[in-house]
Amino acid sequence: MLKSKIQNHHLTAMLSISISLSSACSLFDEMPQRPKTPPNKMAQQFHSPMVHAKDYNVPSLSHNLSSKFSSTMLPLKRRAILHLLRSRIRENDILTAMQLHSPVLKYGYSSDVYVASVLVDAYAKCGFVEDAHKVFVDISVRDLVLWNVMVSCYALNGLGEESLKVFVLMRLKGFFGDGFTFSSLLSACSSLGCCELGRMIHSLIEKLGLSCDVVVGSALVDMYAKCCEIVDARRAFDARGARNVVSWNAMIVGYGQCGEGKEAMKLLSRMIKFGFKPDELTLASILSSCAHIAATNETTQVHGYAVKMGFQDFVSIGNALIIAYAKNGFIDDAFSSFCLITGPDLVTWSSMVSSYAYHGLPSDAIDLFEKMLREGIRPDGVALLGVLSACSHAGLVEEGLRYFASMRNEYQISLNSEHYTCLVDLLGRANQLEVAYSVLSNMCLKPDADVLGAFIGACKVHGNTRLAKWAAEKLFKLQPSEPVNYKLMSNIYSSTGQWEDVATVRSTMRTKCCTNMPGFSWIEIGGTVRSFVSNDVSYVQASEIRKMLRVLVTLMKKASMIDEILMDHDLAVM
Repeated sequence: MLKSKIQNHHLTAMLSISISLSSACSLFDEMPQRPKTPPNKMAQQFHSPMVHAKDYNVPSLSHNLSSKFSSTMLPLKRRAILHLLRSRIRENDILTAMQLHSPVLKYGYSSDVYVASVLVDAYAKCGFVEDAHKVFVDISVRDLVLWNVMVSCYALNGLGEESLKVFVLMRLKGFFGDGFTFSSLLSACSSLGCCELGRMIHSLIEKLGLSCDVVVGSALVDMYAKCCEIVDARRAFDARGARNVVSWNAMIVGYGQCGEGKEAMKLLSRMIKFGFKPDELTLASILSSCAHIAATNETTQVHGYAVKMGFQDFVSIGNALIIAYAKNGFIDDAFSSFCLITGPDLVTWSSMVSSYAYHGLPSDAIDLFEKMLREGIRPDGVALLGVLSACSHAGLVEEGLRYFASMRNEYQISLNSEHYTCLVDLLGRANQLEVAYSVLSNMCLKPDADVLGAFIGACKVHGNTRLAKWAAEKLFKLQPSEPVNYKLMSNIYSSTGQWEDVATVRSTMRTKCCTNMPGFSWIEIGGTVRSFVSNDVSYVQASEIRKMLRVLVTLMKKASMIDEILMDHDLAVM
């Protein structure tokens, strides 16, 4: 039977239609003489939902079929190419989708606007913006779909200005846009951090009557939240009558990004009350909020809910649990969460290394980092920041310098202010202030307040007024109205008896600085996170708290645990 080309061709098509794609592909491979026109039905069937429900090897089969058609140069029909392209994009096999560009050109489909739209989408998702642009400009007659994917391409790759330029050109060509267009534009505004432009687009959305679109509504919430306009984000959220999980997630993530952990958890309760089931993104965002406000009970509750709903195997949930437990003070639970992740990614390793460093466990952090390297995981800036911090806590100067050098020389990682701050702290703790000074003088970035503050702090510890003054002059220019900087230098001068300099610094502070914002701390009591502001007497148990503080201070004084002068000052304040 296999000797008959015609019978083989029809049998292959029949097998494809009847969902037996494996048999169809096998038969196609065994044909001694393949037909000039391939069974395009095979390609079309890869896009069928029924196929994906029954044939578990569809992704590999589609990939193999794409390769066979490309290598044999058999002519593919337009519909078959579209099915193969969509199948590869749906399976995130973007590289294979891009390889289909060659037969698209060969068989004359390069001017097809629909084929071009799918190709632009493939290039965009792979980050090849220039290639996407080339496909776009080669199409003389464009439809709304092609304009949309080009706007989305730039927005997806963080090129907000280019996205807006395409939109302006699109409007000039007579296309008003739809919900997809404006969702991409709002994403572009988020990447630019330009809230005012976002407000203008919001106004246009209202004018065109697209405000009821659920996707647009979610994009509006996301845009305002990423621009730290959380009140406007909530207003946009409340104005949408129809919501889906994406809408709720956008608002919950927004609260988390803006440090509003309590509001995020309130909204989660409301979301469940309204019958929406949180997904892995919701839970990961809530865990991030729990970490921010040190909500221990909520962390364990969300963990239990994740297990109950079957999300415990998601790497994103595991990563969020590591950070949440670590910041709540439970490093053993953080490590247990790390061990339960079956396929740890770079974020997983980095989170655990940073958690060990955060808890002052430098040996564990360094050992885990070295294990990560042995596993073949290439570190990023976050992982190396964690191991640098660990070296700083352990006083391992040589190891820290080696890791710092490897960032550029071995891993080609761009250094940022946090890396330099950690390096200066490492050198400062080891009293290598001249080396730290050399680092500050020759760093590839302009030293910011954090780097200079770390250096001044080290100078204070080791009594180096000269270098502290050099750094303070730069710091005062960067933050002329920050009282903490002046107080730090005042303390350095007073420790060496330079009272005239103390008076000068304090006079400058009174002239340039506003009133200090009172410091505060928080603690979880009875399942509720309570904040305590410095010198606040409004709390219902303020009197009892102050009495207990007096007892503790007296006991500490008897044990000679704190300086007499500081003790007298604290008692006077209380």
